[in-house]
Amino acid sequence: MTLNELMDYAISENCSDVHITVGTNLAVRRYGTLHILEDKPTAEESLKMIYDILSEENVKRIEKGQDVDFGLTYNDDIRLRVNVYHQRNNLAASIRILMRQIPDIEELGLPHAIKQLAEAPNGIIIVTGPTGSGKTTTLAAVVDYINKTQAKHVITVEDPIEYIYPHNMAMIHQRELGKDTPSYAHALHSALREDPDIILVGEMRDFATISAAITAAETGHLVLSTLHTTSAAQTIDRIIDGSPTDQQETIRQQFAMSVRGVISQQLLPTIDGQGRVLATEIMIGNNAIANLIRENKTVMINSSIQSGHKEGMHTLNESLLDLYRQGRISRKVALNASNDPQDFDKALGGGTQINPADANFIGF
Repeated sequence: MTLNELMDYAISENCSDVHITVGTNLAVRRYGTLHILEDKPTAEESLKMIYDILSEENVKRIEKGQDVDFGLTYNDDIRLRVNVYHQRNNLAASIRILMRQIPDIEELGLPHAIKQLAEAPNGIIIVTGPTGSGKTTTLAAVVDYINKTQAKHVITVEDPIEYIYPHNMAMIHQRELGKDTPSYAHALHSALREDPDIILVGEMRDFATISAAITAAETGHLVLSTLHTTSAAQTIDRIIDGSPTDQQETIRQQFAMSVRGVISQQLLPTIDGQGRVLATEIMIGNNAIANLIRENKTVMINSSIQSGHKEGMHTLNESLLDLYRQGRISRKVALNASNDPQDFDKALGGGTQINPADANFIGF
């Protein structure tokens, strides 16, 4: 099997990821499940597949023992995010297949509140979730919505650049970490002198980036970013706890004033096994939420979200219940995804005890 044959197969089967490992079988991830393919190319064939997607510059880095992370376009219309790394004294590649076109907010199953957040004049919007939960695609849909509806200057800082945005109503400049800028924090500081309205930061990885993002929000910009957290409350705690102890109170106050919304999401397998569906939690940074953050009462965030339906808020459990009652996901999947499975079980009328049969997949 050639690289093109492998990619064409993965795309035709709606796979999200392809894995090439020198010396063993090929693998793909489809609807969240990893499948080991029967095809086992020779070491030389696997190595050729990997080298076929490397630029001369990346070949040099690989041969120096480095790993490489980059984006590229396949067949002129499909974006790929590629990571080539060393393992067991050999090479392996992980290839993420992005959607052929940037989907609309509605296509992704995101609630209407996302559009309202995208129209905020300033502040911070954070999309959170585990790896592979579609955070990049959600941000892409938000930027695409802005591009189609607002005359704004958007600067993105990505590692690597994934979706490509043509100029529409907005003007969009995309910067890649390691090529166009040395770090997220450096790019954020630089962006403040580049007349942006909106800044997309691929990930808030460290305190320098968090601090720079909050500063950008405070100076009148809308900042979009991601974190690997699973709920709004956990997101707030991660941002505060990730700051130096002597600066946590300052960051808490600043974040309380600047947060516009947190979108937490998971992609879950459908009950028929033929796709995945999006479950979300939406927190809007209203006065009540800001006060809870300011007073270090994040344990009460969930209750505030539950009482904020009129503003477009909902908890993850409420989203999971809707999907379960619509027959789109199984109870097992919903319980596994829930950050409060006992509350979910209670809402179904199952009482406060978890079914022992479910214990092995929810961590009990």
